Amino acid sequence: MEKAGFPYLLSKYVFLRFFLTGCTLVLALTSLISLFDFIDLLRRAASHPNVAISSILEIAGLHIPYYALYVLPFGLLLGGIICFSRLARSSELVVARAAGISVWQFLASPVLCSFLLGIFFTTAITPLSSYMYRKAERLDKILLQNNSHKIGLKQDSLWLWQKDNSLTPSGSAIIHLEKPYIEGEHLKASNITLFRLDSHAHLLLRIEAPKGDMFAALWHFENAVSFQPSHQPQNLGLVTLASTLDIERIRNHAARADTISIWALPRAIHLLSQSGFSTIQLKLHFQSLLALPFLAGTMTLISAGFSMRPSRRGGIARLLSIGILTGFALFAVSKIAEQLGKSGALPPIFAAWAPTAAGLCIATALLLFMEDG
Repeated sequence: MEKAGFPYLLSKYVFLRFFLTGCTLVLALTSLISLFDFIDLLRRAASHPNVAISSILEIAGLHIPYYALYVLPFGLLLGGIICFSRLARSSELVVARAAGISVWQFLASPVLCSFLLGIFFTTAITPLSSYMYRKAERLDKILLQNNSHKIGLKQDSLWLWQKDNSLTPSGSAIIHLEKPYIEGEHLKASNITLFRLDSHAHLLLRIEAPKGDMFAALWHFENAVSFQPSHQPQNLGLVTLASTLDIERIRNHAARADTISIWALPRAIHLLSQSGFSTIQLKLHFQSLLALPFLAGTMTLISAGFSMRPSRRGGIARLLSIGILTGFALFAVSKIAEQLGKSGALPPIFAAWAPTAAGLCIATALLLFMEDG
């Protein structure tokens, strides 16, 4: 009975040790990054003497959940290395192995702990992080960029597609905007070109306007000129066109993926894809958030593979250094995969999950070697 209950007690003990050490390292790394962020905000605020120190503290505080989400895997990596190396140095790991407990049984509770932390951060911290980061960006624009009204889009020109049944049934319209930005509930742009097509994508009419906007589901093109095949250009003045788009979709496109909650990402991806926007970055961010619990578990396995060696065998410092370097190498690989995903060279699912899969293979190989020699 005592022997049957021992793995449970040991698992509970290791779970608590790993949880406390991992959370401490996550908090320490988050605090360090937040300190540097606060210093950078102070530097930027030096040219804005009217900005109070309390406002700078507020912006820095609003960034904290975002940084905590960012450092979670590496906090668990360092926390796992510290936790497992202490257990090995105090011979607690040796006693557990002598009692017939395999490395997989020993690591079940730390991996479960890291996986649950990853789920908690993905489902609970991510919505909080997106809300606070969005608020921080708004304060940053008002206080440090003197731009409280306009939301610039991420590119200098924008292509939109929408339905257009006013000329022909099942028709469509393609709209090209230059220097688009959002001001209040208006989408404004200059040098606008409108292509009106029939159901077979044949050009019916081209309209050009030096400026225009979209408001209340209606496009307004000022000083518009129409061009038709075999017809002279015709000045139309103000032209209106019903819009099937809305400001929410444009805002989702203009916003950083980090400012959209994981619960809102599927809808944002659906709306933007219907509007002709690129959804690669949103899909990549969504898949990265889904992979976060597995990445946290993988980091725990990597930390165990490099830190559970008995201290009497020597070479501990070298192994710990290699473990830390492996973690940061995995971070570099994840960033390279992310950039390849954003460029479209890799599918978003592959770019988000490949680093986790690679780290899991490395960790499994190390632990198999440790267990079976």
